[in-house]
Amino acid sequence: MSWDFFVPVCVGDLVKTGGINQYVVQDVVPPKQLPPYICKFKAALRSQGPSCILEHFDTGYSVLQQCNAVNLSLKEDTLELLLQVVSGLAASLPAFLVSTSVSAAERKEKLNAVKMSVYLLCKLTEIFEGDSCRQSIVTAPGKGGKKGKGDGLLQWDSEREKVLQALLQLLQLDIRSLWSLSLVEEEFISCVTCCCYKLLENPTISHVKSKPTRDCIIHLLGVLIKKYNHLLGASVKVIQLLQHFEQLSSVFAQAVSVWSTEYGVRAIIGEVIREIGQRSSEELARDASGVKAFSSFIAELGSLVPELMLPNISVLITHLEGESHTMRVAVCEVLGEILVRVLCGDKLDDSGKADRDRFFDTLQEHLHDTHSHVRARVLQVYARIVNSKALPLCKYSEVMELAVGRLMDKSINAVKSAIQLLAAFIAHNPYSCKLSSADLKKPLEKEAAKLRGMKEKLEGKAPVAVIKASELWAAMEPELLVTVMAELEPIRKEAEEDDEDEDDEREKDNKAENDRATAVMVAQYLRVNKYRNAVRLCIKGYGWFPESDMFASLSDITPETLMDTLALIFKGSDDDTADLSQNLPPTPQKEAEEAEAGELKKQEMLVQYLKDTETFALQVERAISVINSMLYWKTTSVVQEAVQFCVTVCEFSVANSVSGVRKMLPLVWSADAAIKDAVVQAYKRLYLNPQGDSIRMKAHTLVDSLSELMVDASLGTIQCLEEIVQEFFGSGSNLQSTVVQVLWERFTGKRETSNLHRRAAVLLLGMAARAEREVVLSNLDTLCSVALGEKVTEDFLLARDAVITISSITNHVRQSKGAPFRLPQDHQLFTCLTQAIAEGVVMEDPYWQSFMEQAVRLLYFMAESPDQLCSRLLQRCARLLLDQIAEGGELGKDASQMQDGSQESNESGEQVNCVCLAQLLALCGCVAFWQVSHLERSVSAELRRRRGETEERAEKEKGPSSKAKHAANESAMEEELGLMGASAEDTEAELIRKICETELLAEENLLCAFLPLLVRVCSSPGRYSHPQLTTAACLALSQYMMISPSVCEENIRLMFTVLERSALPVVRANAVIALGDLTVRFPNILEPWTQNLYARLSDEVPSVRQTAVTVLTQLVLKDVLKVKGQVSEVAVLLIDPEHHITSLALNFFNELASKDNAIYNLLPDIISRLSDPERGMTSEDFNTIMKQLFSYITKERQTESLVEKLCQRFRTAKTERQWCDLAMSLSLLSMCERGFKRLQECWECYSDKLTEPGVYQPLLSITAKLRRGAKAQFKAQVDEFEKRLTAVHTRGLENVESPEMDEENPKEGGSSEKTVMRTPLPTRGRARPKRGQATPSVSGRGDESFVTPQRSRRSKKPVITFSSEEEEEDEEDAVMAESETPKVTTPIARTSRRTRLRN
Repeated sequence: MSWDFFVPVCVGDLVKTGGINQYVVQDVVPPKQLPPYICKFKAALRSQGPSCILEHFDTGYSVLQQCNAVNLSLKEDTLELLLQVVSGLAASLPAFLVSTSVSAAERKEKLNAVKMSVYLLCKLTEIFEGDSCRQSIVTAPGKGGKKGKGDGLLQWDSEREKVLQALLQLLQLDIRSLWSLSLVEEEFISCVTCCCYKLLENPTISHVKSKPTRDCIIHLLGVLIKKYNHLLGASVKVIQLLQHFEQLSSVFAQAVSVWSTEYGVRAIIGEVIREIGQRSSEELARDASGVKAFSSFIAELGSLVPELMLPNISVLITHLEGESHTMRVAVCEVLGEILVRVLCGDKLDDSGKADRDRFFDTLQEHLHDTHSHVRARVLQVYARIVNSKALPLCKYSEVMELAVGRLMDKSINAVKSAIQLLAAFIAHNPYSCKLSSADLKKPLEKEAAKLRGMKEKLEGKAPVAVIKASELWAAMEPELLVTVMAELEPIRKEAEEDDEDEDDEREKDNKAENDRATAVMVAQYLRVNKYRNAVRLCIKGYGWFPESDMFASLSDITPETLMDTLALIFKGSDDDTADLSQNLPPTPQKEAEEAEAGELKKQEMLVQYLKDTETFALQVERAISVINSMLYWKTTSVVQEAVQFCVTVCEFSVANSVSGVRKMLPLVWSADAAIKDAVVQAYKRLYLNPQGDSIRMKAHTLVDSLSELMVDASLGTIQCLEEIVQEFFGSGSNLQSTVVQVLWERFTGKRETSNLHRRAAVLLLGMAARAEREVVLSNLDTLCSVALGEKVTEDFLLARDAVITISSITNHVRQSKGAPFRLPQDHQLFTCLTQAIAEGVVMEDPYWQSFMEQAVRLLYFMAESPDQLCSRLLQRCARLLLDQIAEGGELGKDASQMQDGSQESNESGEQVNCVCLAQLLALCGCVAFWQVSHLERSVSAELRRRRGETEERAEKEKGPSSKAKHAANESAMEEELGLMGASAEDTEAELIRKICETELLAEENLLCAFLPLLVRVCSSPGRYSHPQLTTAACLALSQYMMISPSVCEENIRLMFTVLERSALPVVRANAVIALGDLTVRFPNILEPWTQNLYARLSDEVPSVRQTAVTVLTQLVLKDVLKVKGQVSEVAVLLIDPEHHITSLALNFFNELASKDNAIYNLLPDIISRLSDPERGMTSEDFNTIMKQLFSYITKERQTESLVEKLCQRFRTAKTERQWCDLAMSLSLLSMCERGFKRLQECWECYSDKLTEPGVYQPLLSITAKLRRGAKAQFKAQVDEFEKRLTAVHTRGLENVESPEMDEENPKEGGSSEKTVMRTPLPTRGRARPKRGQATPSVSGRGDESFVTPQRSRRSKKPVITFSSEEEEEDEEDAVMAESETPKVTTPIARTSRRTRLRN
C-alpha cells in the first residue's frame, strides 16, 4: 500500500488533490446509484473482513457527503456496516499488536483501516444525532399530547450506545503502536472527541434513561485523556460546554470524578477548577446561565471527590468575595463537604487543623452574608456538619450563638435553616441537655470554688529551691576527698578484700552498655551519698572503657585525677546534666506534687466542661423561647419547622421542652390543614406511639406521658388536647381498651398514684368518652362513688374534673334528633352533687366554687326538671347558712326571712362568715344563669322537637287525596308552611322571653329573694368590703341581669358604677366581661354606655386593661359595637408597657383591617384624639402608633384622600405639636404620584407652618422617598416642590417671591395674608404667640367630610375643636344620678324570625 489516510478537517477536503501518497476520494457515487455499492460493501465485509473499508471507503464517504439526499434506510445500513467494521478491528487488533512478525506495509494497512472506519463512524454518528435532535424539536408534544419520533429514528438511542461501545472497545487497545513513534495525530483524536461532545449536547443526556450512553461517553473520554493526551482539550471543552449547556453540570461533575479516580488523571480537576477560579466577577455577571452551571458543577464535584478538591480550594475561595451569590453558595458547600469527609477526626496534623479552623472561620463569616440564599445554605452546611459529628467541640458555643441569632433573619429560608441547625445541635450535642441552666449553676459554683481552693493551696506552698550541680559538688567535695584517700590506701584495700569481691560480682552484673551509662550510674551514687560505690565504679569504668574521654585521666590513678574525673562526671556539660536529672529516681515529695498537679488539671477540665454545658443550656433555652414564638407565625413552612423542633427537643428530654409542646397544642384548630396535620402528627409521635415490650407497658407509657402534659395545664390546653385524644380513641388502635383500663385503675386508686395524676386520669376518660360514650356511661356509679361520695369535701378538684367527665357524654346526646337524654331527679348522681354543693357552702374551700359551677351546669344538662332540684338546693344552702348564723347567737330566722336576716347579720359584721355568704351568692348567680340558658336552649329545643313530631303525625293522618291535593299546590303550601313555622317559632321565643321577664324573678321564686341582697352588697362597698364577697356579689348580679331587660335596666347604672369605682381589679375585670355579655344580649340598653367600657382601656392595672381590650375586640369584630372614635383608646395600647397587651391591641387592628375601609375611616379621628394637647402623649409614642396604623393603608385612592384630609386639618390645629403630628402622619403614608399632586394642591393649608422644623422635616422626608426610582419628569416636580419647602422654611412665607409660584398660585399672596394670623394661645399653653396660627373661629359642626370648616356667624366666643362628630361627652363622676344616665341614641333593631325567614 503506497498511500496514507489523513483524517481531514472538513469533509470536502478528501476530494481535493492531496500531498504525496495522500489518500483522495476518486469517485463520489450519486445517491440514486448508492444501493448497489452498499451491497458490494456488505459482500466485501463478509468475505474480506474489516479490511474491506480500504476499498469501499468511497461508498461510505458518498453517503456521508450527500447525507441530506440519501435515503434514511441507506444511512442506517451504512452505519451498521461501519459498526461491524470497527467491532471487527477491535476483535482482530489484539493479536496483530502483539505479533512480532508484522511488516511496515501491514501496519500501515491496519492504521489506514482504523482511521477510515473511525472517521466515517464518528461523522455519521454526528449526523444521526443532529437529525434526532431536530426531529425531537419538530415533533415536540403540545400540552397533554404524546411525544413522537420519526420511524427511522426510533432505535437511535440503542444504536448510539452500540457505536460508543465499539469505539471504546477499539480505543482501549494500545493502538498507538500503529503510528510512527506512537505519536497519534491530533486530527484523529479530535474526530472522536468531537463526536463525544456532540452527543453531550443532547438536552436529554442528563436524564436517567440516558445513563448508559452517558457512562460510555465518560469512559471513552477518560481513555482519550489518559492514553491519547487529551487532558488540556478536555478541560477547555468542559468549561465551554458548561457555559452553554446548564444541564451538563452534573454530567461533567460525574465525568471529572471518574477521570480523576478510575483513570488516575487528577490533574484534570486542577485544570478545570483553575479555569473557573480565574473568571472575574464581571465575566460571571454577564453570563448568568454559565454562573449557575459553574456553581452546580463545583458543588456536585465537591460532594463526589472532596479530597481532590482540597488542593485546589484556594483558587475557588476568591469567589467568596465576588458578587455572584450562587458561586458563594457553591464554594461554601464544597468547604462543608471537605470539613465533613476530609478534615475531620482527631488524627489531623497541625496543617490539617489549621486548614479546618480557617474553613470554619470562612463559613462563619458567610452566616452574615448580604444575600439571604447564602445565609440559608451556610446554615444547611453547618447542619450537615453537626449531623456528621464533624464540628469540633470548641466551635459548638460560637456556632450555636450565631444560629440563634439567625432566628431573627428577615429571610424565611434562613430562619427555617437556623431551626434545622439548632435541632441538629440538640440531637448531637456532647453535653447534658436534660439539665437547665439553673440546675447547672450550683454544681458549677461548687466545682469552681473547689478549683480556687486547690490553686490557693498550691500557691501557698513554699517553692522548692533548685540547687545547681556545682553547688552540690562544693558541698560534697571534702567528704568525697576523704573517701577517695581511703579507697586508694593499700591497707584498706587488703582489709576489705572480701567486700571488694562481692562488689565485683555485683558490678559485673551491673556493667553498663557504654561509658555514658557508667557515668550516669556514678553520678547517681554521688547524689545519694554513696561515695565509696561511686569511687570504685569510676575506677572500674576506666578498666572497662580505657579509651573514653570521661575516664582517660585515670591512666595514672591519684587522688587528684580521681577527683577531677568525678567532678567532670558529676557537673559535666548541660546535656549531661539534663540526662542525669532525667535518670534520677523520683522522691516521695515529687510524686505528691505530680499527683496534685494531675488533680488540678482534672478539676480544671471539669469546671470548663460545666461552663460549656451551662453556656449550651442557656443558648438552648434562648432558642426554645424564640422558636416557641414562631409557632403562630403566618408562614406555614416556618410553623412546620418550629413544630418539628419542639418534637425534637421533647424527644431528647431537654429542660423546659414541654412548654413548646403545650404552646403548639392550640394549632390543632388551625385553618391551615398543613399546620394542623403537623401538630397532630407531632403529638402522635410524642404521646400516642409509646414504646414497650407489651401492650400493657405501652398503655402505661402512653397514660404517663399524657398525664404529665395535663398536669398544671390550662383549660384551653385541655380543650385542645381533647382533639388529639379523640382522634386516638376513634382510630381503632389496639391499645384503646388497655389504656381505658389503666385510666380507671389510676382514678379508683387501685394503683398508687398522686392526686394530680388521678385528676388527669379522669379528664382523659372524659376525652375518651367524646369518641366512645360508653366508656363513662357504663361506669357512672363508679365515678359517683369515688369522686362524689363521702370524701368529696376532701378534694373538690377531683370532684370537679369528674363532673366535667360526666358532662362529656351529654354533648353527643344534645346533638341527636330524638328525645333528650335525662336522668330522674332521684338518681344517685344528683343526690351526690346536691349533697356536695350544700356541704361546701359552709366550708372555706377555695376550689368549691369551680366545682359548684360545673355541678350546676351538669344538673341543668342531665336532670329532669332541674329548676326544681336547684330551688331545693338553694333553700337547703340558705338553711345551712342560717343555722351557722344561729350558732353564732342569732335565733328565730327561717328561709322566708332570709333577706332581712342576711342584712342584719351583715350589719353586725361578726355573726356571718363572709366567705360562706359569698359562696351562697355565687351559687345564686350560677343557678340564675343556667336557668336562663336551660329555657332558651333545652326547653326551646324540646318545644321545637315536639312541634315537629306533631306535624309529622298530622301528615301521616292525612289521606291519599290530601297528598294529591298537596302535590297540586306544592309551591303555595310550602310558602304557607314556612310562615306557619316561623310564626310558631316566634310564639315559642316570646313564651321563653315572657317566662324570663315575669316568672323567674316572681315573688314565689326563691331567686327573687336574693336580688335585693346582691344589690345592697354591690352598692355598699364600704360596709361589705370583703374581697371575695364583693367579687361574688358583682358577678352574681351580672348573671341576674341576663334574665330580662327590666332587671338589666334597673341595675345597669350600679354595674357601671362598680366598674369605674371598685378598688378591686378582679371586680373591675369581671364587670368588663359581664358587661360584654350583656352588650351581646341587650345591645340597645348597653349602647349609651359604650364610652364607659372604652374607659377601662386606660385602667391603671394591666389585668383590667387586658380584659377590656379582649372583650372590646370580640364586640367590635362581631359587629356588636359600632366602631367609633373611641378606638383611639385601643390604639394607645399599642405602646402599652405590657407586651401581651400590646399583642392584643395589634391583633385587634390586624383583624379590623380585614374589614373594608374600617381603619381608613377612623384614622383622621384617631389622629385628632391622640394629638389633643390635653392627652399629653409624647411625639415618640404618637409616631409609633401612627406608623403601625398607616401600615394598613395600601390603596392609592385611600392615600390620596387621606393626604387631603390631613392637610385640611392644618387649618383647625391649635398648637405647634398638632402641626408636627399632622406632618409626621403625612410622612408615614406610602405616597404616590396622585397623593403628591394632592399635597401640592393643598399648599395653602400648611405653607404658613413650614417655619417649624417639626413640620418641615417630615414633609422634606416625603420628597426624599418620592425621588427614589422616580421618572425624570416626576423627579423634576419633586425637586421643585422641595425647593419651595426649603425657601419658605428658611425665609418665611412672606419673603418668598418666585415667579413660578406666582404662576402656579396667583392668589397665594392674598390667602397667606388671611391665613397667617396671630392667635391667642390656650391658657395651658406657652405665653408667646404662635407664628402662622389659623383663625380661631371654626364651625361647631362635626368635620365628617374632613373639609375646611367655614367661619361661624355666631357672636359667641369661637372655640376650636379637634374631633369628629362621634366624640362623646367628657367623663363625669362615676357615681351617677338618675338624670346622668345615658339615653338611647342609636337603637339597634332586631328583626323577628318571621322577617328573617321571609328574606
